[in-house]
Amino acid sequence: MSEFRDKQAHPEQAKPERRPRPLVDLVISIVIPSLVLMKLSGEDRLGADGALLLALAFPLGWGVFERIRHRTFNWIAVLGLVSVLLTGGIGLLQLDPEWLAIKEAAIPGIIGVAVLASTRTRFPLIRTLLYNPNVLNVEKVHEQLIRHGQVEHFETRLLRATYWLSATFFFSSFMNYVLAKWIVRSPAGSEAFNAELGRMTLLSYPMIAIPSMVMMMGIFYYLWRTIHGLTGLRLEDILANQRQER
Repeated sequence: MSEFRDKQAHPEQAKPERRPRPLVDLVISIVIPSLVLMKLSGEDRLGADGALLLALAFPLGWGVFERIRHRTFNWIAVLGLVSVLLTGGIGLLQLDPEWLAIKEAAIPGIIGVAVLASTRTRFPLIRTLLYNPNVLNVEKVHEQLIRHGQVEHFETRLLRATYWLSATFFFSSFMNYVLAKWIVRSPAGSEAFNAELGRMTLLSYPMIAIPSMVMMMGIFYYLWRTIHGLTGLRLEDILANQRQER
């Protein structure tokens, strides 16, 4: 009862916590839309435009639902929604498929440029994407860096990690363009275009998303080894969830 009263007194604390659900995200954003495009685009079913709209509704609706439910702003997620809308526009307006390849390359390319450009500012984007309080106990790490006199050395390593992070997005941009040019060749708005778009979406996960994820893990490992070498802190000492539990 006391817990219930606390939630009533502080309703903002009752906001559901966002927990990673990669399998659910994968099914809703990739698998279902791909199957809709490949199986329901025939004229005897939903037609090319109907199937495209239904397929786009899943990642778009899921993104809006997550935004409303958790009330958090994620600019990368916003770019993802923009990408979905652009894909729909290319299909419905029956533009040249070349525009799809350009769009597929542009989204991660823009992020890569932003990460690279942020190295010239006081707030490198690696602090938003990897080295942030939601992932690491940044406050504790900084205290130990000051104590050991390694702040400047760490900033140099962090800059290097930022360059590598931008490289992962440029890799994704290049591979997205190659994959789109290789698979999607039919006129936009046709049944064949939708089927090719579905295959491209499915293949993008093993060919692009997983390698990019491995690269991200490598950068995180590099950051952890750097922090460990400069401060002596163990991995369990610097993870954000460990800070919250204590």
